[in-house]
This record gives sequence, C-alpha cells and structure tokens, in this order.
Amino acid sequence: MGILLGLAAALLYGSTDFGGGLLSRRLGSLQVNVIGGLGAAVLAWAAILLVPGPGPSAAAIGWGLAAGLGGGVGSLVLYRGLARGQMSVVGPVSAVGAAVVPVLAGLAMGERPGVVTMAGVVLALPAIALVATSSGGARGMFRSALGDGVVAGVAFGIMFVGLAQAGRGGGLWPVASEQTSSLLLMLAVAVKAHAPLRAPAAAAGQALLVGVGGMTATLLFFYATHAALLATVAVIVSLYPGVTVLLARLLLHERFSRVQRAGLGMCTLAVIAIALN
Repeated sequence: MGILLGLAAALLYGSTDFGGGLLSRRLGSLQVNVIGGLGAAVLAWAAILLVPGPGPSAAAIGWGLAAGLGGGVGSLVLYRGLARGQMSVVGPVSAVGAAVVPVLAGLAMGERPGVVTMAGVVLALPAIALVATSSGGARGMFRSALGDGVVAGVAFGIMFVGLAQAGRGGGLWPVASEQTSSLLLMLAVAVKAHAPLRAPAAAAGQALLVGVGGMTATLLFFYATHAALLATVAVIVSLYPGVTVLLARLLLHERFSRVQRAGLGMCTLAVIAIALN
C-alpha cells in the first residue's frame, strides 16, 4: 500500500511541477508559489476541521513546521529554476537530492531494506537523473542551475524526513503545520522582494490548482510513510521528474532522447524491485 501511495504522490508532484513550471514563466515563480501555497494551506486546515482525528501534539506540529521550511525553500528554488528554463539541470539534481537525503536518514535511523529493494533504490538514483535530462542538458549545466537543483533537492529531502518523523499518531496536524510554515516562508520572501502578488483570475485559479495538487501529493507521501520504509517511499516519490518528462512529450510534443528512454526503462525496473519489499 505504501508503494502505491508513493507512486500516486510521484504522479501528482510531477504533474504539478509541469503545470507550475509553465505558469511560473508567465506569472513569476513567487506569485505561483504564494497563491498555490495559500490554496494548499486552506485545504489542509479545512481537512483538519472536517476529518476526525487526534488533537495536536508538540511533536506533530514541530516536525510539520520543520518540514514546511524544507518544502517552502524547495518549492521556491525549484520554481525559480523552472522559470529560468533550466529544467534539464534543476530537475534531475533536485530529484536525486530529494531521494538521497531520506535514504541516508532512514539508514541512520535503523531502517534496513531488503537486498532486492535496496538494489531498486540504488538503480532509481541514476534513473531519476537520466529520465529528467534533455538532449541539451550537458551543454546547459550552468552553475546557477546546479545550485538551484542542489538546494531544492536537500530542502525537499528535509521535508520528507520531517513528515516521516511526525509519525502516524498526529493525524493531519503535521501536514497542516507543514503547509502553514511553507506559506509563511513564501510570503516573507515575497514581501522582502517586493514581488507583486496580483494575478488574472484564470492564472490565479491555475496556481491554486497547482498548490492543491502539491498538497495532496504531500498528504499521500505522509500516509505512504506509515505503510512502508522512508528510504523506499522517498525514492519512489522522487521519480516525479519522469511524469514531468512524459507530460512534456504528450502536451508539448517534446521528443525523448535515447538517454531518457534508458532512464524510463531503469525507472520501471526500480519500481518493480522496490515494490517487492
């Protein structure tokens, strides 16, 4: 069950990154992040009120707030990289970082995946990089894009670890506090940058959908960690660039390179191996 939830989260993260990246080139990454973050936070708190669950605890809220800082930084930096048009570098680097940090954290906390599962984890890391790399990726590997990818990947990894550490006894409080912390960080950055936050109604609606999709993916990841090891779930979720590449192929008619085809095949094998845990 945890693997299926992780795959669903990867689908949502990949599709919202695709939509959010395109929208960021029109509106600006800060506007998309703030509007989307507002929609995500409102939905998260609405779920707290509507879905029965345990009351708040210091651990659930504390880990959620820490996860939100990671998620907020990751989203801001990733969308900035996407808006610059350097997805061929930012995407794979961030995905690998988002996978490696939780894997290392899980191993440090005593998680011991089986041999086949660990082989899938190891196979998934280069697969993520291959599937998200465009044919011109090597020529476009600028220092700023590498920096965006590294920072976003580490930040998302911190978010994954924080949500997993919140545990299954906190209900939806970790997710609600994560979304709130992330939104407050984005608002602070927008105010400091004097960024305009107004947007046409249609574009604002699209940004809200991006935020709601991202929040739903985070919720799926949170529940996935209740049913499977953090190391395996994090790697599954970090396959999200493959979804972005597929959407670009279907909707923007971008072509797959041989490297991308090889990466997709490796992703398939990695998912099968991890699912055998």
